[in-house]
Amino acid sequence: MVAESLTPADIPPPPRRNLAQQAPDVIVWGGVLLLLVVAFRPVEMGHFSRLFTNSDNMRQFGQEFLKPDFTHLRLYAAQMWLTVQIALWGTALAVILAIPFGLACARNIAPFWVQQPMRWLMNLLRSVPDLVIGTLFIVAVGLGPFAGVMALALNTGGVLAKLFSEAVEAIDRGPIEGVRATGATPLQEVVWGVIPQVAPLWTSYALYRFESNSRSATVLGLIGAGGIGQVLFDSLNAFDYRAVSAIAVVIVVAVTLIDILSQALRSRLM
Repeated sequence: MVAESLTPADIPPPPRRNLAQQAPDVIVWGGVLLLLVVAFRPVEMGHFSRLFTNSDNMRQFGQEFLKPDFTHLRLYAAQMWLTVQIALWGTALAVILAIPFGLACARNIAPFWVQQPMRWLMNLLRSVPDLVIGTLFIVAVGLGPFAGVMALALNTGGVLAKLFSEAVEAIDRGPIEGVRATGATPLQEVVWGVIPQVAPLWTSYALYRFESNSRSATVLGLIGAGGIGQVLFDSLNAFDYRAVSAIAVVIVVAVTLIDILSQALRSRLM
């Protein structure tokens, strides 16, 4: 049979939401707009015009910045490699920390009296900036890359624990029940029913955080935690913008290579 052609009159109108259904969206977006208006003066958005009135200062800085000085390229490359190693160890320790903590934060794995305190602890680790944690470790162990490693490990551990727990909460209960039917212990249920389901996603999260930590480790160098950030800070204090430009190029190249490698590894996990 040949389907009858539809006329415009046969096409139903699009669904329309009534005022009560639209109210939550109006309240949310209205609140966002109100916050933007309230924050306009505190963040000094009125200074936007200075980007054009003070263009001579920007032009002078730009002229120096576009002439990178690679005289000490070997030093920059060595310090960037140290920064990558800081990020690598910080991420590795964060993963070791996040696996048990992430399981303890998952509502479908841990009891409430364990899950809630662990979530509060992870919120605390995520809330404290890397620079503050790094400063605490510098006071404890002195200047150097170890302080940067520990700062990244704690902060990233809190972030990954949250992501890991959310992945665990979204798993399929079927494999767990199948393992349980064999008489497995709770630990065996986690090892054989939970971990295989979340391992690819956990690995993807860890690789993404390694990318982020490669940039964060650069900033930690500003407080004496070692790496390319410390050389960058010294060049900024000396107003050696050509050296700053060369260091920025080294950082961009390194982060880009890490991003390409990370994407390639994540694509094999999907």
